Amino acid sequence: MPKIRLTKNELKKQKEILKRLNRYLPTLELKKQQIINEIRGIRRKVETINEEIKHAEKEITEWVDVFAEDIDLFSLLSVKEIKTATGNIAGINIPIFEDVLFEENSYDLFLMPLWVDKALEVSKNQIILKENIKILEKQMEILREELRITVQRINLFEKVKIPESKENIRVIQIYLGDLRTAEVVRGKIAKNKIQKKKELAVA
Repeated sequence: MPKIRLTKNELKKQKEILKRLNRYLPTLELKKQQIINEIRGIRRKVETINEEIKHAEKEITEWVDVFAEDIDLFSLLSVKEIKTATGNIAGINIPIFEDVLFEENSYDLFLMPLWVDKALEVSKNQIILKENIKILEKQMEILREELRITVQRINLFEKVKIPESKENIRVIQIYLGDLRTAEVVRGKIAKNKIQKKKELAVA
């Protein structure tokens, strides 16, 4: 612990520091809870989207099995751009999924089976869902890191800074109290000496 000056000004400064720490700590606690709630919400979204993906994959597999045609759907479709924006959660910037832009290769409608159109739509939706999950996982990664930093700060405040400031205040108050006591004692001694001198002069 750094050495502190045992003065009234330092006592005032330490009290102000303690007041600021106690005022800021609930804000950090609130931020921590907000981040935890957001992470839980994102995790639920990811679970829901994964269920949608599984359901759609099952649907595609059933079509392929029924029609028994070996067609590479992804040769007809490619991702041109993944559009994202920036959002804010508890003061933290995070990426927000917006959309996926596709490049679609033309194909002969007479040669391709009828189910290909529908399968391409489902495939596009699958890609959109998977890209959405990637962004959601990125959000969780950013929020987990911010949660780690916030918890560290809370621990620093609770276990180090606040006790340190309280101890500094206690030490200064004891020292200043001792000074006041010493001054009173010195005053009484001086008063007694003056009184004795007066008594001797009268005698």
